[in-house]
Amino acid sequence: MSYQKPRSQHDYRDLFWSLIPLVLICLAIAAIASQCSFSADGPTPGRIPAFDVHAALRDDARTLPFPIRDPGLPEGWQANSGSRDAVSGSGGGAVSTVGYISPQGTYMRLSQSDAAAGALADHVLNTRSPGGTQEVGGHTWTIYHVGDDEPAWVTDFGSVRVLIKGAGNEGVYRALAGAVGTAQPVSP
Repeated sequence: MSYQKPRSQHDYRDLFWSLIPLVLICLAIAAIASQCSFSADGPTPGRIPAFDVHAALRDDARTLPFPIRDPGLPEGWQANSGSRDAVSGSGGGAVSTVGYISPQGTYMRLSQSDAAAGALADHVLNTRSPGGTQEVGGHTWTIYHVGDDEPAWVTDFGSVRVLIKGAGNEGVYRALAGAVGTAQPVSP
């Protein structure tokens, strides 16, 4: 007959020894599923999702009531996402957004909308206060800041406002702004 301690005499060591088999089982399942890895040099960049930005922007040009631009970006830029949204309230409108990974590996967002510039900036940043301007390719881009958050650059192309925002440096912002400024509206 085996001896079993009464429950009142169990302590943390007993808990520790009973959890070891469970932890080993979890590690074995993670290793079998290849969902666990270790890198002494830190995280490695993952695969960028494939996204057909040209088809998405052509579809937006057919669907939305304002001209959509498809910027011809330099080598190394890769589109990875897209969405549609709406700015509600005064000065609101539809929004077409695509995301890019720059050659430096930073995410940049390009939003095009028929909403007013302040309403679009408020929708994306929760602010209405501009904090300066940049001239790129003959267009004046108004810069919106919120604390230490990424800035947003907004410009007006007449019937459409364009907003760019992301983790890139000023060179990345200027490259995207320049590509948008030279792009012609997409034919639906």
